[in-house]
Order: sequence, then structure tokens, then C-alpha cells
Amino acid sequence: MKSVQNSANCYRQENFLLVLSYLFENHHEDLYNNFNTMIPKNTICIWFDKDAEAAANFYAATFPDSNVTAVFHAPSDFPGGKKGDVLTVEFTVCGIPCIGLNGGPAFKQSEAFSFQIATDNQEETDRYWNAIVGNGGKESECGWCKDRWGVSWQITPRTLIEAMAAGGAEAKRAFDAMMTMGKIDVAAIDAARRDS
Repeated sequence: MKSVQNSANCYRQENFLLVLSYLFENHHEDLYNNFNTMIPKNTICIWFDKDAEAAANFYAATFPDSNVTAVFHAPSDFPGGKKGDVLTVEFTVCGIPCIGLNGGPAFKQSEAFSFQIATDNQEETDRYWNAIVGNGGKESECGWCKDRWGVSWQITPRTLIEAMAAGGAEAKRAFDAMMTMGKIDVAAIDAARRDS
């Protein structure tokens, strides 16, 4: 009975290898091209000390159209860690492809890079702001905050973006109102836009 099972397993493996061989021989260009189309042309790379995976999981849990797509472990020792440590994490934030690199403490985050998240209302603004600040982050000014890993975020209601795009007196009123805020107050921006 065992020899029959072994023969059946070998037969299945041989068939599988034959199918793979056929696909590679006859469709290797298609397979290669399909693989290449899965790799985005432009990806944001963010340097972390050692917490890229934790950060990516937090972003995926916090923002829509966000997920962790791959975690890669170092094949050998590197300046920021050891063989087997998480080296890079591929993830998306609101559909934007990113890579988190665990490069060690050499480089720190700064406001020179930030994610800007457009929100539709106060509830959505509060939800993202509170998630970031409430998870060890820090409040800043004019809709900016930092997460616990030092990455900067602009939580920006669409009404403020629209006001800036309108230009003129409306933009100035909205801008002046924004300059007094930490988290953006949607009702106050709307009132400034109306000049009321």
C-alpha cells in the first residue's frame, strides 16, 4: 500500500513539474512580464530603526486601502541587525506602495517627509488624528502630527484643500484660521471660507 502511495505522489510531482516546465518554456516571457507589472514603478522607502513591521501593521489597521503585502528577513548580518531579522516590509498606505527598511539608528525621521491624508469630515479627521496621537504619537500644528516611530502625518480635511485651491480672500481666511490650530477644526475652516 505504501509503495502505491509513493508511486502516486511521485506521479503527481512529475505532472506538476511537467506543467511548470511547459509554462516556463512556452510562457516564460508572459510570466516574467506579469511579475514585473506587480512591482510598482515608484515606491516610497521609509527608514526605521527596527520597527518597520510594527509600523506597517499599525498603518494597515488605521487607514483604508492599506495592508502589509510582504515581510523579508535578512539573508545575512547587516549594519542594523542580524541574519533572520526583519529587513524590509512592503505595505500600502491608502493605496500608495511603501517599503519600510529596518536600517538601524543612523537616520532619524523628520518633517521633511510626511504623509498627507485627505479627510471628508470631522469624524474622519478625529479618527486618524486620535489613532496616531493615541498610539504614542505627538500633536503638532496646522494639522500635523507624528506617530510613535517619528513619521510625520498631515491629517487634512478636503475643505481646507479646497479653500487653498480657491485662492484669494477665501484662501487667506482659511489659512489664517488653520494657523491657530493643532488638529484641524472642520467647522471653523468652513466658517472662515464663508467669512462668517
